[in-house]
Amino acid sequence: RCVIKELESLGKALYGAKLIAQRFQVRNCSHHKNPVSGSACLLSMIEDGNPHHFFIATQDQDLSNKVKRKPGIPLLFIIQNTMVLDKPSPKSLAFVQKLQTNQLVPEYQKQSIVELKEKEGLVKQVGEKRRKRKRAGGPNPLSCLKKKKKKTQEGQEPSAEKKKRRKRKRNR
Repeated sequence: RCVIKELESLGKALYGAKLIAQRFQVRNCSHHKNPVSGSACLLSMIEDGNPHHFFIATQDQDLSNKVKRKPGIPLLFIIQNTMVLDKPSPKSLAFVQKLQTNQLVPEYQKQSIVELKEKEGLVKQVGEKRRKRKRAGGPNPLSCLKKKKKKTQEGQEPSAEKKKRRKRKRNR
Protein backbone atom coordinates (compact mmCIF):
# COMPACT_ATOMS: atom_id res chain seq x y z
CA ARG A 1 0.00 0.00 0.00
CA CYS A 2 2.87 2.36 0.74
CA VAL A 3 4.23 1.87 -2.80
CA ILE A 4 0.84 2.70 -4.36
CA LYS A 5 0.51 5.82 -2.16
CA GLU A 6 3.98 6.95 -3.22
CA LEU A 7 3.14 6.41 -6.91
CA GLU A 8 -0.09 8.43 -6.51
CA SER A 9 1.82 11.30 -4.91
CA LEU A 10 4.34 11.41 -7.79
CA GLY A 11 1.57 12.29 -10.27
CA LYS A 12 0.91 11.61 -13.94
CA ALA A 13 4.54 10.81 -14.82
CA LEU A 14 4.24 7.39 -13.15
CA TYR A 15 0.56 6.68 -13.90
CA GLY A 16 1.44 3.52 -15.90
CA ALA A 17 3.57 2.16 -13.08
CA LYS A 18 0.70 2.82 -10.65
CA LEU A 19 -1.71 0.84 -12.85
CA ILE A 20 0.74 -2.08 -13.01
CA ALA A 21 1.25 -2.01 -9.23
CA GLN A 22 -2.50 -2.06 -8.63
CA ARG A 23 -2.89 -5.29 -10.65
CA PHE A 24 -0.83 -7.26 -8.15
CA GLN A 25 -1.99 -8.51 -4.79
CA VAL A 26 -1.63 -5.81 -2.15
CA ARG A 27 0.14 -7.00 1.00
CA ASN A 28 -0.76 -5.39 4.30
CA CYS A 29 2.11 -3.55 5.91
CA SER A 30 2.45 -2.20 9.44
CA HIS A 31 2.21 1.47 8.36
CA HIS A 32 -1.28 1.79 6.89
CA LYS A 33 -2.13 4.93 8.89
CA ASN A 34 1.01 6.91 8.12
CA PRO A 35 2.62 5.56 4.92
CA VAL A 36 6.40 5.64 4.47
CA SER A 37 8.44 5.55 1.25
CA GLY A 38 8.13 2.46 -0.94
CA SER A 39 11.72 1.29 -0.39
CA ALA A 40 11.42 1.63 3.41
CA CYS A 41 8.16 -0.32 3.36
CA LEU A 42 9.67 -3.13 1.27
CA LEU A 43 12.71 -3.34 3.55
CA SER A 44 10.44 -3.56 6.61
CA MET A 45 8.50 -6.45 5.02
CA ILE A 46 11.62 -8.56 4.42
CA GLU A 47 13.05 -8.14 7.90
CA ASP A 48 13.43 -11.16 10.16
CA GLY A 49 14.76 -13.45 7.42
CA ASN A 50 11.97 -12.99 4.83
CA PRO A 51 9.45 -15.40 6.40
CA HIS A 52 6.91 -14.99 3.54
CA HIS A 53 9.56 -15.67 0.84
CA PHE A 54 9.07 -12.38 -1.01
CA PHE A 55 10.95 -11.39 -4.16
CA ILE A 56 11.97 -7.75 -4.49
CA ALA A 57 11.54 -6.18 -7.94
CA THR A 58 13.13 -2.75 -8.22
CA GLN A 59 15.16 -0.47 -10.44
CA ASP A 60 16.39 1.52 -7.41
CA GLN A 61 20.12 0.86 -6.95
CA ASP A 62 20.08 1.99 -3.33
CA LEU A 63 17.27 -0.43 -2.47
CA SER A 64 18.91 -3.28 -4.39
CA ASN A 65 22.21 -2.75 -2.51
CA LYS A 66 20.34 -2.92 0.81
CA VAL A 67 18.54 -6.09 -0.28
CA LYS A 68 21.82 -7.73 -1.33
CA ARG A 69 23.14 -7.30 2.21
CA LYS A 70 20.39 -9.61 3.53
CA PRO A 71 20.65 -13.34 2.78
CA GLY A 72 17.91 -15.31 1.02
CA ILE A 73 16.06 -12.51 -0.80
CA PRO A 74 15.78 -12.85 -4.60
CA LEU A 75 16.12 -9.62 -6.57
CA LEU A 76 14.38 -8.86 -9.87
CA PHE A 77 15.03 -5.95 -12.23
CA ILE A 78 14.21 -4.99 -15.81
CA ILE A 79 16.67 -4.68 -18.69
CA GLN A 80 15.22 -3.66 -22.08
CA ASN A 81 11.65 -4.92 -21.46
CA THR A 82 12.94 -8.19 -19.97
CA MET A 83 12.62 -9.24 -16.34
CA VAL A 84 15.95 -10.54 -15.01
CA LEU A 85 16.52 -12.52 -11.83
CA ASP A 86 19.78 -11.30 -10.28
CA LYS A 87 22.41 -13.87 -9.29
CA PRO A 88 22.55 -14.69 -5.57
CA SER A 89 24.47 -12.21 -3.46
CA PRO A 90 27.66 -13.28 -1.64
CA LYS A 91 25.74 -13.03 1.65
CA SER A 92 23.12 -15.49 0.35
CA LEU A 93 25.78 -17.91 -0.89
CA ALA A 94 27.62 -17.77 2.44
CA PHE A 95 24.34 -18.34 4.30
CA VAL A 96 23.52 -21.43 2.22
CA GLN A 97 27.04 -22.79 2.69
CA LYS A 98 26.72 -22.36 6.44
CA LEU A 99 23.37 -24.17 6.46
CA GLN A 100 24.79 -27.07 4.49
CA THR A 101 27.78 -27.51 6.79
CA ASN A 102 25.52 -27.49 9.85
CA GLN A 103 23.32 -30.22 8.36
CA LEU A 104 26.20 -32.59 7.71
CA VAL A 105 27.04 -35.31 10.23
CA PRO A 106 30.38 -34.69 11.99
CA GLU A 107 33.24 -37.08 11.13
CA TYR A 108 33.48 -38.72 14.57
CA GLN A 109 29.77 -39.60 14.40
CA LYS A 110 30.23 -41.19 10.98
CA GLN A 111 33.01 -43.38 12.36
CA SER A 112 30.91 -44.46 15.34
CA ILE A 113 28.03 -45.34 12.99
CA VAL A 114 30.34 -47.54 10.90
CA GLU A 115 31.65 -49.29 14.02
CA LEU A 116 28.13 -49.98 15.30
CA LYS A 117 27.10 -51.42 11.93
CA GLU A 118 30.13 -53.73 11.97
CA LYS A 119 29.20 -54.97 15.46
CA GLU A 120 25.65 -55.75 14.35
CA GLY A 121 26.84 -57.35 11.11
CA LEU A 122 24.98 -54.93 8.86
CA VAL A 123 28.00 -53.98 6.76
CA LYS A 124 28.24 -55.68 3.36
CA GLN A 125 31.44 -57.62 2.92
CA VAL A 126 33.59 -56.29 0.13
CA GLY A 127 34.65 -58.68 -2.63
CA GLU A 128 31.87 -61.22 -2.05
CA LYS A 129 30.62 -61.20 -5.61
CA ARG A 130 32.96 -61.07 -8.54
CA ARG A 131 31.79 -60.46 -12.05
CA LYS A 132 33.02 -62.65 -14.86
CA ARG A 133 35.09 -60.87 -17.40
CA LYS A 134 33.93 -60.92 -20.96
CA ARG A 135 36.45 -62.61 -23.18
CA ALA A 136 37.13 -61.72 -26.77
CA GLY A 137 35.14 -63.96 -29.07
CA GLY A 138 35.97 -65.19 -32.53
CA PRO A 139 34.94 -63.52 -35.75
CA ASN A 140 31.32 -63.10 -36.66
CA PRO A 141 30.28 -66.37 -38.37
CA LEU A 142 27.96 -64.55 -40.74
CA SER A 143 30.80 -62.48 -42.12
CA CYS A 144 33.10 -65.42 -42.84
CA LEU A 145 33.35 -67.24 -46.17
CA LYS A 146 32.68 -70.96 -46.32
CA LYS A 147 35.66 -73.23 -46.91
CA LYS A 148 36.02 -74.54 -50.46
CA LYS A 149 35.95 -78.29 -50.96
CA LYS A 150 39.20 -79.66 -52.31
CA LYS A 151 38.98 -81.56 -55.60
CA THR A 152 40.47 -85.00 -55.26
CA GLN A 153 40.95 -87.72 -57.79
CA GLU A 154 38.02 -89.57 -56.38
CA GLY A 155 35.92 -86.50 -56.80
CA GLN A 156 36.91 -86.19 -60.45
CA GLU A 157 35.80 -89.64 -61.45
CA PRO A 158 32.11 -89.12 -60.68
CA SER A 159 32.20 -85.91 -62.68
CA ALA A 160 33.48 -87.81 -65.71
CA GLU A 161 30.63 -90.25 -65.42
CA LYS A 162 28.05 -87.53 -65.57
CA LYS A 163 25.26 -87.99 -68.03
CA LYS A 164 25.64 -86.23 -71.26
CA ARG A 165 23.04 -83.65 -71.84
CA ARG A 166 21.36 -83.17 -75.12
CA LYS A 167 21.55 -79.87 -76.80
CA ARG A 168 18.27 -78.52 -78.01
CA LYS A 169 18.00 -77.25 -81.46
CA ARG A 170 16.27 -74.00 -82.01
CA ASN A 171 13.65 -73.71 -84.69
CA ARG A 172 13.90 -70.51 -86.59
